[in-house]
Amino acid sequence: MTEHAYREYVAANLERLRRTAYLLCGDWHTADDLTSTVLVKLFRHWRRAVAFEHLDAYVRRMLVRAWLDERRRPWRREAAMAVLPEPPTPSEDPDQRLAVLTLLDELPPRRRAVLVLRYFCDLSVEETAEALGCSEGTVKSQSSRALDTLRGLMEGDPLWT
Repeated sequence: MTEHAYREYVAANLERLRRTAYLLCGDWHTADDLTSTVLVKLFRHWRRAVAFEHLDAYVRRMLVRAWLDERRRPWRREAAMAVLPEPPTPSEDPDQRLAVLTLLDELPPRRRAVLVLRYFCDLSVEETAEALGCSEGTVKSQSSRALDTLRGLMEGDPLWT
């Protein structure tokens, strides 16, 4: 029964977790690795995790922590020699999509995590603080600084005017 519930949860949430991981790290291969790592850890602790009131928040927090851990271990990452872009969906402007990802790459990991959780995952300040294990004031200041940085990087770029 518990394995069946785990499989149902993964089937329903895999793509959302993978997209969130991609927004955090900016690379589909790393996003797949992060998602796999989190799902393995979730399976090991499934009996305990399924009892949580907000399972999605728990898994999101696991994902952010896995990414931050990966960022702390640069010797464990491989440098890709050639990166093939994901095909854009018909409704997206590929130039703007790449520009957003490039801008996100300029941010420090915590600030990037705050923006992804707040604006992509649509979490509140309180939920973001809980996911990152920090205070609400830290979330507010990190998101403000991240947005200021993005605004500064976008200034003068004809794509954003």
